[in-house]
Amino acid sequence: MGQQQLLLVILVTIIVGIATVVAINTFGSAADSANLDAVRQDLVSMAASAQSYYIKPTALGGAGQTFTDITFNDLGGVACDVGSTPQTCENENGNYSISTGGSATGVSFKGEPKQAGGSVIIDVTKDGASMNDYIAGT
Repeated sequence: MGQQQLLLVILVTIIVGIATVVAINTFGSAADSANLDAVRQDLVSMAASAQSYYIKPTALGGAGQTFTDITFNDLGGVACDVGSTPQTCENENGNYSISTGGSATGVSFKGEPKQAGGSVIIDVTKDGASMNDYIAGT
């Protein structure tokens, strides 16, 4: 082989190696982003279920206009397995917890993505919900 051909083979090998590393990093970032999006969707579902539970009268199995002592067992339609306490649950997307069990006026849910790490918190009131930004590494 001539020097030009050998140089061309080495150059192509280097370019293919760099492209492979970039592709692997891109795939990892996309997987983390998808996991974070799934946790955010789960939190929105939990917020909607909590508001539904808040509105429902106690005679019909609801909270009767309070978020006090709300648990994951009270939230119908939330796809997660309740943990060792009724204030924690888990699914393939992440681990979730109810902070302080709720109050009369609101409740907060915390989601921790399994792949992406970090956490996201959604604060729920009778009138709406607000999701905090993603906090990496907590």
